[in-house]
Amino acid sequence: MPSPFVLSAEVADAIATRRPIVALESTIISHGLPRPRNHEAAVEFETILRDAGVTPATIAVLDGVARIGLDAEGLGRIANEDLAKASVRDLPIIAAAGLSAATTVAATSHLAALAGIRVFATGGLGGVHRGASSTFDESADLTTLAVTPVTVVSAGVKSVLDIAATLERLETLSVPVIGFGTTIFPSFWLRESAYTLDWSVDDAAQVAAVMRSHDELGHGQGIVVANPIPLDEQWDPAEHDRILAEALTLADVAGVSGKAVTPFLLLKIVELSGGRSLEVNLNLARNNVRVAGRIAAEWAALNG
Repeated sequence: MPSPFVLSAEVADAIATRRPIVALESTIISHGLPRPRNHEAAVEFETILRDAGVTPATIAVLDGVARIGLDAEGLGRIANEDLAKASVRDLPIIAAAGLSAATTVAATSHLAALAGIRVFATGGLGGVHRGASSTFDESADLTTLAVTPVTVVSAGVKSVLDIAATLERLETLSVPVIGFGTTIFPSFWLRESAYTLDWSVDDAAQVAAVMRSHDELGHGQGIVVANPIPLDEQWDPAEHDRILAEALTLADVAGVSGKAVTPFLLLKIVELSGGRSLEVNLNLARNNVRVAGRIAAEWAALNG
């Protein structure tokens, strides 16, 4: 059987020599940021890792082939082409049809794990959506992490989601959630939510130690490292609360429901904030990439 993915030469060499690697998703580039800022961000995220001695593995499906590690042309394609957005369930269909797609947190985690990559940096984890008790709208990120041994560094989940329900689901799925230098779960644009965490660590070496214990105890789940945005880079809480409330009201007035609610809210938040939310988004993503790089380095040292 042919391999279900293709490694770039850089990533293949890093795997063979057990050097640190961090997986990066492509949906944040193709769907989460405007052009041309998205391409600049894709290059910047990879540069942050390389400067720290870590190999970046940006993941996407191009022409039906899952690519783990992209060259300059591949980065340009995910930034400039109008690609589909692929979760885990979409991967075989897109591959069979020879199509191209950006990978979500779930699909990126799945493909990274297939390649043996253990650390993944993203902006925010998907979660349980508001009103999910009637719509059953829940991100596949959660169920994928329940069966995928990848450590995901994220700034929590977006405040447009149901944070309490998301944490409950992660607990039910036995996915550990660890605060990185915090005992309070972050809410993406803000350092804090109203919810505390049972466990926290102070540095990347402790995360690597948890990963080792996780493996030794036979767990197959992923690990969520909740990494809050630095205080001086978070969105102003008062402005955030005002704009979120306004966006929620607009969604009600427009009669938006089900899976259309979250995309509607995110678009309105960008518009109402005059782009401020996007700048915070970039800051927290950079911060997550840096922390993931340190964790990957500690993991490589522990296993090297």
